[in-house]
Amino acid sequence: MTDLVFLGTGSGIPTKYRNHPAIWLRHEGEHFLFDCGEGTQRQLISAGLSFMRIRSIFITHWHADHWAGLIGLLQTMNMENRKEELHIYGPDAERFISDILDLDYWGVGFDIVPEDVPAEGDGIHSVLKTDEYEILSTPVEHSVPAVAYCFRESDKWNVDIDKATRLYGLKEGRLVGKLKEKGEIKLGPKTIRLEDVGILKSGIKIVYSGDTAPCRNLERLAKDCDLLIHEATFEEMQENRMHAGAKDAAQIAKKANAKLLILTHFSRRYASTKPLLDEAKKVFPGTIAAEDYMLISLSKGKIAVRRV
Repeated sequence: MTDLVFLGTGSGIPTKYRNHPAIWLRHEGEHFLFDCGEGTQRQLISAGLSFMRIRSIFITHWHADHWAGLIGLLQTMNMENRKEELHIYGPDAERFISDILDLDYWGVGFDIVPEDVPAEGDGIHSVLKTDEYEILSTPVEHSVPAVAYCFRESDKWNVDIDKATRLYGLKEGRLVGKLKEKGEIKLGPKTIRLEDVGILKSGIKIVYSGDTAPCRNLERLAKDCDLLIHEATFEEMQENRMHAGAKDAAQIAKKANAKLLILTHFSRRYASTKPLLDEAKKVFPGTIAAEDYMLISLSKGKIAVRRV
């Protein structure tokens, strides 16, 4: 199960009901943060989420509404005596994290590891990978270097025990675990291969656009995703600000064959998100509008929405 909480859904200037952008993600006990606008630490506390357990932070770009919350969050982590290292990813991360840490006399008492993320070209880059998941990025089109991120759960094999028993006499037990680990085992004179008795379960895929004009890179990254989180600052594309409109986000979701589109990053001019949602649904009916403290729980084939 993977959970996300929208900690901020506004853009530029926050409002009474929308904080600056930040999305908390938890997967199998690991905690991540995507963007960290001003006030994010307070949003985490209000939502009952542990900022001390965040392992990595992924910044899409260095406009202040997407990163200014790092200043307070890092200092609070330090005051709470954090010792575990923290990785912060983003375009030119080394430069910006160095500048942020220089704002304090003594720095912090834990290691902060900046991880530069490529923001040019059309490649899809693996920025963090484990046996359980991979986080990918691709450059997007904005007024400053910017990227989108993808969280992709690893595919997993399940053994069809009925089939394995019928064909090979294999029953539940330690040999099943060994088969999943090694890919094949010997049972008497027979060799059992995982692909002969296994069912491959594809992992969930979540994509977050950050700020971007409509672009092919994002469409490629979002291909066949379970969830696309896309900015919709305005109803229509604003070329002078390099922001997609709600209709543009819906078109990307449709082209990418996304299962669900969630709009976020709303301009303060919209007291209600209904105009944006209506515009997007004309193109992609499977669209919802994010709200601060909205919780999304995902497992393959299932998506639940509620508030924390």
